[in-house]
Amino acid sequence: MTSQGKWGDLQARVLSAVVMLAVGLVALWQGGILFHALVACVAGGMIWELTRLIAHDKPSWPIQMGAVVTLALFVLYFIPPFFALPILLAPVLVALSGMTADRLRYALYAIGLLVACFGLTVLREQGGLERVLWLILLVVATDIAGYFAGKMIGGPKFWPSLSPKKTWSGTSAGWVAAFVVGLIFGGFWLGLISVAVSFASQLGDISESALKRRAGVKDSSNLLPGHGGLLDRFDGLVAAALLVTLISAFIGLPTLPN
Repeated sequence: MTSQGKWGDLQARVLSAVVMLAVGLVALWQGGILFHALVACVAGGMIWELTRLIAHDKPSWPIQMGAVVTLALFVLYFIPPFFALPILLAPVLVALSGMTADRLRYALYAIGLLVACFGLTVLREQGGLERVLWLILLVVATDIAGYFAGKMIGGPKFWPSLSPKKTWSGTSAGWVAAFVVGLIFGGFWLGLISVAVSFASQLGDISESALKRRAGVKDSSNLLPGHGGLLDRFDGLVAAALLVTLISAFIGLPTLPN
């Protein structure tokens, strides 16, 4: 493989990442309705892509589902969290009523995605800026460390049947990078949790790769140059946010130092 072929997507990947980072940081810093609206729009885009991947025989559904999910998540900003679950489940149940194949696959992925996105907004509101920064940075560190270690070191594949490009060297480098991020933000215990969250983000990437392989496509869409679609870019963050949401709900996260 030539150097250009090996690193050919790096420039587009970096430029897209810079734009996403700038938009995300502004919304994250402001919090409130701006961050909530951004998460709602991204969630709607991911559901649009997911529906395109699975419901091939329903050409009008992707846009409809994306719009409904965006609206549902946005509405949750104005109402008590008690109503979150039924509002998030409603569009998924409507979609399932008209599907004849892959219903369980669609339900699990869509519900997990929506709970994760809602959990991310709750984390910002209740945990503050630093909590979300920790989560995002550990996912970014996992991705960057895995990308460069995989390119430069290579070696045995982590799960070749589902994700042919992911290597053990890249996977383990992601764990190390995530541990360092957790160590910086909250010490040893948050470092250990960060490794688990890092692994969840990698499993999110693998599960999305499996969806694409089943659908016979390379990317979930072409919305983001160098990254593919929103699911391609945020699959890891979704899985990580889902695990953090469950940890927060059942055992709680370590307190960050002042």
